[in-house]
Amino acid sequence: MRAERMMPLPQADQVPRPSWRAAWHLIGAYWVSDDRWKGRSLLALVILLDMLLVYRAVLITYWQKDFYDTLEAHQIATFWHLLGELAVLALVGMVMDAARAYTALGLEMRWRNWLTGAFLTRWLRQDAFWRISHAGTVENPDQRIAEDLKWLASNVLELSLGLLKHSANLVSFSVIVWGLSGVLTLSLAGRQFEVAGYMLWVAILYAVLGSLVMERLGRRMVAVDYRQQQAEADFRFLLIRVREHAEQIALLGGGHAEQSALLRRFDAVRANWRHVMTYTKRITLIDRGYTEAGAMVPYLLCGPRFFAGLMTLGDLIQVTQAFTRVRTALSWFIYQYKELALLRSVCWRLGELEQALGCDSADTSVTRLRRRQGRRVGLHVRALSVYTPEGERLSGPLSWSVLPGQRWLITGPAGAGKSTLLRMLAGLWPHGVGVIAVPDRSRMLFLPQQSYLPDGTLRQCLCYPATEQAFSAKACRQALQDVGLGQIGGMLDSAHDWSRRLSPGERQKLAFARVLLHRPAYLFLDEATSALDEASETSLYNLLIQRCPDMAIVSVAHRPALRQFHTDCLALQA
Repeated sequence: MRAERMMPLPQADQVPRPSWRAAWHLIGAYWVSDDRWKGRSLLALVILLDMLLVYRAVLITYWQKDFYDTLEAHQIATFWHLLGELAVLALVGMVMDAARAYTALGLEMRWRNWLTGAFLTRWLRQDAFWRISHAGTVENPDQRIAEDLKWLASNVLELSLGLLKHSANLVSFSVIVWGLSGVLTLSLAGRQFEVAGYMLWVAILYAVLGSLVMERLGRRMVAVDYRQQQAEADFRFLLIRVREHAEQIALLGGGHAEQSALLRRFDAVRANWRHVMTYTKRITLIDRGYTEAGAMVPYLLCGPRFFAGLMTLGDLIQVTQAFTRVRTALSWFIYQYKELALLRSVCWRLGELEQALGCDSADTSVTRLRRRQGRRVGLHVRALSVYTPEGERLSGPLSWSVLPGQRWLITGPAGAGKSTLLRMLAGLWPHGVGVIAVPDRSRMLFLPQQSYLPDGTLRQCLCYPATEQAFSAKACRQALQDVGLGQIGGMLDSAHDWSRRLSPGERQKLAFARVLLHRPAYLFLDEATSALDEASETSLYNLLIQRCPDMAIVSVAHRPALRQFHTDCLALQA
């Protein structure tokens, strides 16, 4: 049995806090976007329905006054008439509630759709997803895009509309409370003071005191929730890794090791959950105590006046309901405190992601690269030195050019920076000094040792990163036949997890079939035939040379046999 331990309580300064201006920019960006008019129209409709529902609630309080006065007077005819009015109010309320819920959900999805599209565009543009992963400054950006954006769209909408609706309730029912409260006479130091609308002032004072107590005892809930989201995301990430690498883990017999790692990650979830429990308990106690005590206040204030004959039963019921509405409206901060804490946490997490998407992850103390790119630009490197993120030089200085039709083999011991040089040419590795001129990415294709196969049909995997409509079915089948995968040519429209269904060697052959379809001007191979036998490797290289004689090829490999397929050699030293 593992010993229980409680995670140290997160302090306010342990949680990154983007400015409120950044949070407002995050929330307000949609409302000034190209979709703003449709969004604003839906928002206006929701607000209109909310105001009509508030007006309906006001009518119900007047109905309650008349109804209880009718009961007190035993007026049977008026009783049935009032029941008819209630049925109409109930039916109208049902229709408006349904219309309001439908419209709000539509607006929520429209906002979330825009937010998701905006973040995905920035995350996937210019390989920002790779830079963030490489820098390690933001944990689980996928979780922030999928879950935090969903929360932002749904809860910000409800919180803001709820605040507006409570404000309308406050104004509407304050008039009723003021009118029915009468005047309270107080004696102080031998002098008498008259307080008009005293019940309204009591409601305001009660709400202010409750809000101050809630903020004082529950303010650390923000940091606790931030830590909880972080721990949950780390645990979920490790579960996904086990699923993705299930075969390798099973072959190594690593189930017990993965179980230990998962339980350690879950220990962080469970330890911080103790703080969630503690602060949820505090907030719940304050919330329930505030609500239960508040329900008694109007009876304590109005009971003596009712028994003194200064107000009717209908007046008592109406002022009690109105007082409750006013108190509830003033208590919006208390009732929504936990949701507001979550909102602050979500805004901070998304602010971190926005900051990472908007900054250059390169270390300026090391990186002094000048890049040029264009369709007429060849591949030229001048005085290039490659560094690690810590500033240690891997290779260089190097001056090098690759011309159309040339085939270069890059050799060198492990750790010399061969694969890192290719990443730098692709624009992924920022740590270096020198000048790099490369053609447009559309004219370049990189084949790593393990090529990525997206979810979907075999044809989608083959045409990637282009769409499956980019090449005809005949061309796809011919490419598969040419690389020795003709046996699966009839499965182009079959959707499977092809990264698991195909062997490592078959995945590498599929990557060469991609080359035959895309025919890039510059091809970069990083151990792209390591899983193939020598005969298959020879066949594929000969195929590329015959079919694409003008294509420049740059290969990183350790096998001496590959030297025969290349016209030049670049040897890097560790």
